[in-house]
Amino acid sequence: RVRPLRLLILNLMPKKIETETQLLRLISKSPLQVDVDFMTTSTHESKHVSADHLVKFYESLNALHDNYYDGLVITGAPVEHLEFDQVDYWEEFKQILDWSSSHVFSTMYLCWGAMGALCYRYGVRKHMLDTKIFGVFPQYLQDEYCFLTNGFDEIALQPHSRLAGVDEGDVARHSDLQVLTWGPQSGPGLIATKDFSEVFAFGHWEYGKYTLAAEYERDKAKGMGNMPL
Repeated sequence: RVRPLRLLILNLMPKKIETETQLLRLISKSPLQVDVDFMTTSTHESKHVSADHLVKFYESLNALHDNYYDGLVITGAPVEHLEFDQVDYWEEFKQILDWSSSHVFSTMYLCWGAMGALCYRYGVRKHMLDTKIFGVFPQYLQDEYCFLTNGFDEIALQPHSRLAGVDEGDVARHSDLQVLTWGPQSGPGLIATKDFSEVFAFGHWEYGKYTLAAEYERDKAKGMGNMPL
C-alpha cells in the first residue's frame, strides 16, 4: 500500500477559507492520496476568519514542529508594499523556513511568499512596481526540457496580482536559481532551485474563474489609481 503524500500549507492570506478552497481544488485533481495540514502564524491576528475556524483547522509551528512533510506550500499575502522587516510575522516566517529545511522535502512559495523566501534564502531584493501587475499575462518557457514545466505550452498564460517584483539581476547572479518561465510584462513567473527543492511562483495558478474580477472591484473601491483598465 502506498502511503499518502503529506502536505503542509502555510496560509498567509486574509481570506483563508477562499484560499483553502482554491488550493484544495487543485490538489484534489491529483491521482495520489494527499493528507493536508494547515499552518498559521502565531504572531499575527487574523481578522477575516473566525477564531473558531482557526482553532479547528490550523496549527502553529510549535504544534507541528516534530512533523515531516513531502511538500510545503506558502501562500502570498497582501503586504508587498511593506519592507520585509515591517511585516509583523517576518521573524516567524524566517523560523518556518529554517524549520522546513530539515522537515520538508520540497517547498513551493506563491507571490509574496516567493519574494520573502528569495530575499531570506538568496538575498534577492524586492522592488516596488510603478503600476500593479494585474491580469493574465503570457509566460515564455525558458527551458523546454525541464521536467517541472513538462506539458506547458511554449507560451503559458498565468494570472498575476501584485505590487512588487524581484531584482532579476540578483536572480541571475545566484548559480543555484533558474528562471523557468518569464514574461515581457510580468518578468519571472516561475523560478526554481537546480534541485527543485524550492519553487517560487509569482503568479496565481490557484485563482478561480472570478478571483481577478473580485480583486479588481475591491481595488477600485479602495480608489487605487494605478489599476489597469
